[in-house]
Amino acid sequence: MAEIGPGAPPHPSVGAVVALVAVTLAILGALMFAAAGTIAWPRGRLFLAVYGALTAAACAWLWRTNPEIFAARSRIQKGTKPWDRALTAAIVASWVAILIVSALDDARFGWARPPDWVVALGYALFAPGFLGFAWAQSVNPHFEATVRIQTDRGHSVVSTGPYAIVRHPGYAFAIPMVLGMPLAMGSLWGLVPAGMLVGLIAVRTFAEDATLKAELPGYADYAARVRWRWLPGVF
Repeated sequence: MAEIGPGAPPHPSVGAVVALVAVTLAILGALMFAAAGTIAWPRGRLFLAVYGALTAAACAWLWRTNPEIFAARSRIQKGTKPWDRALTAAIVASWVAILIVSALDDARFGWARPPDWVVALGYALFAPGFLGFAWAQSVNPHFEATVRIQTDRGHSVVSTGPYAIVRHPGYAFAIPMVLGMPLAMGSLWGLVPAGMLVGLIAVRTFAEDATLKAELPGYADYAARVRWRWLPGVF
């Protein structure tokens, strides 16, 4: 999202953030290795380790630059657009499906195991996308999990960092991250739910952009200056 304002919520303690990361990784691991049917899945273990390292690095960075983001993204806020509640649920389901389908593909059934260079390509997409997503969060205290006009926190348009280049950098970086996930886990079939998730991101981009133009003061002028949503010269 492109809005920023002074009414930042209180942020949790370092211990709470560490606990949240640990629980998140435990849940991811449980989903992945339950679908794999074994913990002896080398590509799954590597992916979880890389995911954990990137998450730790991103959290440390965000703690220094935008600590209130941890509170802002930890819950669905009052005022979330009704259409986005359903869309958010579909996005989360598609993201979980990437993990499950990729585990079933590479570890359990071996439907389409790609060579190692495809796995390397997956990480080349996933890691920059992950860190770019964190960059977008670091400059926008109002980067929340759902779409709403944050009247409780004060709004003005942010145009610094990646927002000076495209209007929705979080979504732009999420796309290579999402497409890289199944490849990094050694799965081609995982690209099916990944493609669905990219489609959902596109739907949200259009809907959020229209909402901000209609309801956020100054956003229409910002959109006239920064023409592109995801990629300069393309979209």
